[in-house]
Amino acid sequence: MSEDIETLAFKEFEDHDEHHEQLSEEVNLDVILDVPVVISMEIGRTNISIRNLLQLNQGSVVELERFAGEALDVLVNGMLIAHGEVVVINDKFGIRLTDVVSPSERIKRLA
Repeated sequence: MSEDIETLAFKEFEDHDEHHEQLSEEVNLDVILDVPVVISMEIGRTNISIRNLLQLNQGSVVELERFAGEALDVLVNGMLIAHGEVVVINDKFGIRLTDVVSPSERIKRLA
């Protein structure tokens, strides 16, 4: 009789796995398409001491670690997803993507 109970428990576990696989295949991405994210473009970075930071005023120039003409970083929620160049569209700045980081590379950077 205990043999029947063990077989039944194992069968229920298998049924649960099959149900889980079916749900995974039916995942609808529409539920996340309207989730807002922050997209930003980074021209460059630099390290500066607090002393020098406090001395900054209007007209001060801060030298960045990036060279002139080098591509900008495009970040989504702080994660690099692409590189691009600045363009002007109808008197507004924009960015033309020149290189997009592959999804597999983005996943590697999470680790």
